[in-house]
Order: sequence, then structure tokens, then C-alpha cells
Amino acid sequence: MFPYNSLVLTICLFCSFCASSHTSSAQTQTPAKSSYFNCKKTNSAITVDGKADESAWENADWSDYFTDIEGKNKPAPFYTTRFKMLWSDQGLYIYAQLEEPQLQASLTKHDAIIFHDNDFEVFIDPGNDGLNYYEIEVNALNTVWDLKLDKAYSKGGRPDNNWTAAGLETAVALMGSLNNPTDVDNGWSVEMFIPWNSFKENQAPQLGESWKMNFSRVQWRFDTVDGSYLKRKDPKTGHSLPEYNWVWSPMGVVNMHIPEKWGAIKFVNE
Repeated sequence: MFPYNSLVLTICLFCSFCASSHTSSAQTQTPAKSSYFNCKKTNSAITVDGKADESAWENADWSDYFTDIEGKNKPAPFYTTRFKMLWSDQGLYIYAQLEEPQLQASLTKHDAIIFHDNDFEVFIDPGNDGLNYYEIEVNALNTVWDLKLDKAYSKGGRPDNNWTAAGLETAVALMGSLNNPTDVDNGWSVEMFIPWNSFKENQAPQLGESWKMNFSRVQWRFDTVDGSYLKRKDPKTGHSLPEYNWVWSPMGVVNMHIPEKWGAIKFVNE
């Protein structure tokens, strides 16, 4: 997402990232070291239900665990995040697992600013040139924000909120109860199918081709007030504390919109 410097609302809309102060098993995981992933082809039918329980998913590789957006010099995320991907002649399948002891989501309107909730985000640059790239965000209510950018914000890019990923399918599975601070949850998963004809290029990748892509997770800090989640505030300023930004391919700075720094997804045989 665009850095959180709040010049104007338009810029604020397109940030993304997160924060929290709990500990978990994620501290023992190795942060992502690779920015390269082999996406295997499948001819099997997959139902997008958030569960990824088809046999095709068993053959898909897991990504590295996410790391801080700024890289290994920052503290490792305290909750794990990782993904799998498959591709077919029709489109791209993505499945992500997010460890989370307190499931939270509030936004229900399509194309709302989803990263104001905890969320999972996908960035895709089919042309590998930083032009006409795409972003899809999902929260634990399965609310989607899909948008297209002609180029990075730092290069004068303008977001197109009217772009809709035609034929997009998304589903979320919850391992716990949503918006219930009285219990401890295990996490949530996201599954999606993005048809190739959603993109301007309107064609499937060739076998062996690579696309620039990245994945992000926004994690906010919350306090419980009267049985509800409220974003934790800085006692000095009264503003919400900044979110944590956990990603597959580290950017070195708090800015997802540097497509040349994204990882490479190579489309290979099953």
C-alpha cells in the first residue's frame, strides 16, 4: 500500500499494514527469505470455500512465512501467515492461512477501505513493468476491495476503484468466533479464484512465464472496551497506533507500491 503519511484522503485510502502486542508460535518461525515461488498448474476442479481441502491443494507448495515489510532487521511477525497458489487455463487460485487469536472485522461494503480492518492483500503485475497492476484485499467478513493502478503513486499513479475483477470468487473460513473478545481463536483462511480475463492483458500466462506479485497482511492493535474491539490509541496523541505490515517479499520500506521490489511467481507444470 502507499505509505501512511496522510497528505490527503486519496493517499490515505491506499495504504495498508498493521500492529499488535501479543506473542505466539510465530516468533519461532523463520521470516521469509525468498521472493520466488513456483505456482503449479492444475486441471482439477476446485471449489472456492476457504478450506482448500481438494487433493490439488495437497500438491501445491507453501510459501515462506511472512516477514516485516521492512525486512529482517525489524522484529519478526508474532502471528504466522503463508499462502499456496495454483493456476489453470482459466485463472489463478490463491489460498492463505493467517494465525489470529482475536478474529476481527467490521467492514461489509464492497470497495470499502478494507485495510482499516485486519486483512489479506494480493498485488499482481502481469506485465512486470509496474504499469497497470492490480490489488485485491479481503477481510474476515469476506468483504473485498479490488482496484487497479496505472502506475505507482510515487510516479503519479492514480487508483481506479471502478475496476472490478470480473468473475472473482473469494471465501473465508474462520477458526474461531468473529468479533468476540471473550475467547481465543486460532485464525482464518482466505481462498480466491481470479480469472485471467479479469486483467487488461486478458490472457493466461505461458508455461514458464513469471509475473511480479506480492502479498501483504495488515494487523492492527486492539483493546477490548465494553465487549467490543477498539483500535489502540497513542495516549499522547489520541490517534490510533500504526498497523503492522507483514509481507511475503520484503520491500525495505513501508510501501507496497514499488512493483519492481515484488517477488516473482513462476507458472510451472503440475
